[in-house]
Amino acid sequence: MPMKLADLAAIAGVSTATVSRALSGHPAVSKATQERIVALAREHDVRPNQLARNLRMRSTGAIGLAMPLGHARRQHLTDPFFLSLLGFLADLLVERGYDILLSRVLPDGSDWLKHLVDGGRIDGLLLIGQSDQYDAIERTAERYRPLVVWGSNRPGQRHVTIGTDNVAGGALAAAHLLERGRRRLLFVGDPAPPEFADRWTGFREAARARGVEPELLASAMEPDAVHASAAARLAAGDAPDGIFAASDVAAMSVMRAAAAAGLTVPGDLSVVGFDDVTLAAQMSPPLTTIRQDLEQGSTLMVDRLLRRIGGEDAPSAIIPPELIVRAST
Repeated sequence: MPMKLADLAAIAGVSTATVSRALSGHPAVSKATQERIVALAREHDVRPNQLARNLRMRSTGAIGLAMPLGHARRQHLTDPFFLSLLGFLADLLVERGYDILLSRVLPDGSDWLKHLVDGGRIDGLLLIGQSDQYDAIERTAERYRPLVVWGSNRPGQRHVTIGTDNVAGGALAAAHLLERGRRRLLFVGDPAPPEFADRWTGFREAARARGVEPELLASAMEPDAVHASAAARLAAGDAPDGIFAASDVAAMSVMRAAAAAGLTVPGDLSVVGFDDVTLAAQMSPPLTTIRQDLEQGSTLMVDRLLRRIGGEDAPSAIIPPELIVRAST
């Protein structure tokens, strides 16, 4: 547990106020006393410069990283997409001298976000995804400025988002499958979260523009749920010959279901994912996917958050997707 000012004051034999002034370089404390208290702070692994800054700025020195899971309560932080994004964000925040408070949130009621931002433990909050909590995020953004979200952007929304152009990504997937001669197209995923809804919209509209009506297979995004849904659909009549999955992990479950059904990829069925997680290139066959630039996205998220902590306006940003063609199509 981090040492408190009162603990350091007891060791130094001075008041808590004297420790506070000494660490902030206040001229009311003699140079000798300042040097002694700073030395004790170092000895007990207290970061005097950061602590002094926090005292002056009323800062906690910590940033919250939270993943709301209203739509996928069994989703884990071990999901490769979340791990990649969290890794980039953590590196950037640590480089800037912040501690990290990580939360996996299962929203119960409408106050979960209020508790995060009003707890006095963080200087700002990064949310990884909107899940089905868009309205709760909007309400909090009305009064809490240091909040930046990885997710989709809607016209007129209050909260700042950084994210991929998911509509364009869905359109890329449809165009690619149609270019491969696939006509019985299927989207696999949960259409409730804004990001997945946009991927389905882009996929559907691009296919319709080319005279094809795609099918939606709504599924929870846990791997076993996707596998079960895909297996049932592939066993039915008039099976699809081109599938766009809402994430790479979902696409991997689709490919597993296809193999169990005796279908070859890409011979009988072309599969496209979304994200371009590291495992996508290691699949057999390697997975064609729509790439999100998570490194750029992480940099933008941290930049926007720190600017808003500093009182500046910082707008949302949309990152273009990229089609990565591999052997699954």
